[in-house]
Amino acid sequence: MTRHAQIPPMYTVKGVAINATPGARPLLIDGCDTIPALFRHRCRQDPARIAHREKTLGIWQAFTWGDYWDHARWIGLGLKRLGLRRGDVVQILSEDRKEWLYFDMGIQCVGGIASGIYTTDAAAQVAYILRDSACRFLIVENEEQLDKFLEIPDGAPTVEKVIILEDEGLHNLQGERFLFLPDLYKLGQAEDAAIFDAEIDKAAAGDTALLIYTSGTTGAPKGAMLTHENVLAAMQAGLRELAIDPGAEQLCFLPLCHIFERNNSSYFPLAVRSIVNFAESPETVFENLREISPQSFSAVPRVWEKIYSRVLILTQEATPLGRLVFGLAMQAGLARADAEAAGKSLGPLAKLGVALAEAFVFRNLRQMLGMDRLVQGVSGAAPISPALLRWYRAIGVPIYEGYGMTENTATCTFNRGVTNRTGTVGPVMPGVALRIAPDGEIQTQSLANFKGYWNLPDKTAETFTADGWLRTGDVGRIDNDGFLTITGRIKDIIITAGGKNITPAELESRLKFSHYIADAVVIGDKRKYLTCLIMIDQENVEKFAQDAKVPFSDFASLCRAPQVIDLIRSEVEQVNREFARVEQIKDFRLIDVLLTPEDEELTATMKLKRATVERRHKALIDVMYQP
Repeated sequence: MTRHAQIPPMYTVKGVAINATPGARPLLIDGCDTIPALFRHRCRQDPARIAHREKTLGIWQAFTWGDYWDHARWIGLGLKRLGLRRGDVVQILSEDRKEWLYFDMGIQCVGGIASGIYTTDAAAQVAYILRDSACRFLIVENEEQLDKFLEIPDGAPTVEKVIILEDEGLHNLQGERFLFLPDLYKLGQAEDAAIFDAEIDKAAAGDTALLIYTSGTTGAPKGAMLTHENVLAAMQAGLRELAIDPGAEQLCFLPLCHIFERNNSSYFPLAVRSIVNFAESPETVFENLREISPQSFSAVPRVWEKIYSRVLILTQEATPLGRLVFGLAMQAGLARADAEAAGKSLGPLAKLGVALAEAFVFRNLRQMLGMDRLVQGVSGAAPISPALLRWYRAIGVPIYEGYGMTENTATCTFNRGVTNRTGTVGPVMPGVALRIAPDGEIQTQSLANFKGYWNLPDKTAETFTADGWLRTGDVGRIDNDGFLTITGRIKDIIITAGGKNITPAELESRLKFSHYIADAVVIGDKRKYLTCLIMIDQENVEKFAQDAKVPFSDFASLCRAPQVIDLIRSEVEQVNREFARVEQIKDFRLIDVLLTPEDEELTATMKLKRATVERRHKALIDVMYQP
């Protein structure tokens, strides 16, 4: 029960009662003002309903809201028995799985702060986060992740207990600091269940619920404190804007440490009662996508680019007749996409072309991709090429781009089916106010704006304006219809030696639409002209090399092959034709190391870290500016 005496008017969306006025306080969803209270309500409302699925020995197994409640309760009470205090940070070092959500809810229900560490982080990065958050309890998935903890030179002295999810290879592990998950469950099962309810009732809307560490692209990672109210504000906006209905299937595969996936797979399903399916591993995402065929699929641009590239490879391998049919179908599909974008209707002949394309190509293609039931695809966490969105719309897959960041709980703007403008990130979501500062910076104000950075009051103060608006650090513009376009990051603006201001994001986004280019970093600050460091798409470039009989022995030799360099040069020249001369790339170099999220140059969401890339590959850059 809420503790507020005055309850604002409510209305119902998808069977969920929410505030009639987004942004009003108190913020309530089904009468609940905290995540734990809403979690309890959902679990008691329909305990036999399926909450999530996970594969065991190759077979999908279903788990109910009742299962969810029991395991979260055992974890919460077990941690409390071990000495967890309200406000303590618990770090989770694991791939996506049902236990991630069990810990997320169990920790919050007893007043702890749930946080996550990327499984791609090295031991030194794990040590930094454990030290910075004063973590007392660390959850690790398996032997591989435990080894990172054991490699920390000082032993991470603040950590009192390490709880291990899988015991494979660790049967001989000894020490009072280590505890396996079944033993934690036993501790919780021995406690009075009423204590769990009592702890849930102690939670307040303004309490810190999550600690989300930023990717560290501009320095050491910072812990962003998100409150229960922040997350409920994101849920409220999601209920109104996202095409996720009760019982809809979703696929969880991006890191749950990141607010984008945390919202998608932990909190939005809590609001709407959708079903979360956990991918077996990052390597099986496309296979799992085909098995599940979800109604909603959220991904970063690199994943959407990868699917597009796979389709192109398939078409290249098809018979001449198959390529002809696909080409004609794409012509019809692109005409449909352009008509929809312009709000126009197709003529009778064009409609016939689309009908034939659907019957003979697109319907089968969507089924092959696992998108035949897709109602809404979402792209977030980084800019996506408008040309790529147009391609997906042509094959009948609706993808909508949104905008948000950790500091506003990934809740700011979003394109919808009826209000969609490709090339923008959409109008504001309910309860969000948006403005553009004189220097072009995007600034937001809403209940989703975070509490501040963990133990960094000065950084927190820098992030807010004097009148309380969040400084996003992004540059953009708002058109007359309220659609936001992001043109880059303030810190990334290039000022050439000639004094020309250039935001590289648009150039980089256009380059990445090439299915031969995975990522790009444009260089040119205080230089006479622009150059670029390019990371090629391994799969597609290898296919090109094989078809063209280009010899190579490894990734580095592939990047050095003259034919590959000529291929990328043609892609760069094609993009250059779309930009003014001063904005064109005069030279480029290929990064000849195959990067993965484990590498310092990449974030966990597969974005190149500009400063790190420029520092690591300074020699390549200098060569491009030699007289």
